Amino acid sequence: MIYHLSLGSNLGRRARILVRARRLLEAGGAVITAESSLYETEPVDLPGQPWFLNQAVEVRTDLGPRDLLRLAGAVETALKRVRTAAKGPRTIDIDILFAGGLVIEDPDLVVPHPRLHLRNFVLVPLAEIAPDLVHPVRRRTVRELLDASTDPARVVRSPGRA
Repeated sequence: MIYHLSLGSNLGRRARILVRARRLLEAGGAVITAESSLYETEPVDLPGQPWFLNQAVEVRTDLGPRDLLRLAGAVETALKRVRTAAKGPRTIDIDILFAGGLVIEDPDLVVPHPRLHLRNFVLVPLAEIAPDLVHPVRRRTVRELLDASTDPARVVRSPGRA
């Protein structure tokens, strides 16, 4: 199955952490088939914290959605993510944005990600690698969602790749 993930970090050596996250995802069976550039992004929900470095990746894996969620959690743990404040600073955050065309609404997993259409820090990198991907609920492409976004948060393409 093809998944689209969002990776973000605003603590530590952010670019290096994103590299390590991608390697750990691949070691867990999620082969990265596309990756966006890195983007410096303004914190949205909790101002005053360091800016994030964000990236979108496309992965191919035989893992089901819940198994991929467990892998993402294991990667976050391996990279020392500590959940101190909701939406607060973190070494790594990995979100499942899309799981093929599946729609999942469980207490522990909602796919497509319920706020992806509201967040430029997700839409900008995702539009770089999958602009024509159609949101299975909203029935609009990622590019259309980005064009319609009213998110005022700044997203700046970072030089180079991690």
